[in-house]
Amino acid sequence: MERTTLTVDGMACDGCEATVTDALESLEGVVSATADHETAAVRIEYDEGSVDEATFGSTIENAGYTVPS
Repeated sequence: MERTTLTVDGMACDGCEATVTDALESLEGVVSATADHETAAVRIEYDEGSVDEATFGSTIENAGYTVPS
């Protein structure tokens, strides 16, 4: 099991957290995702080798939020 934490800009409420979490958890290999709009952080647990951080970033951006470089 791998874990990563990303900064996500644009989350302002619990609904934003749910949107980001649902988008990430729809990816194959993602075990869980937890978003916190107050800290602008998303924690992701995933199966090793199943998905990469670039995919996380594009998924979050497709959901309408920004992952700063």
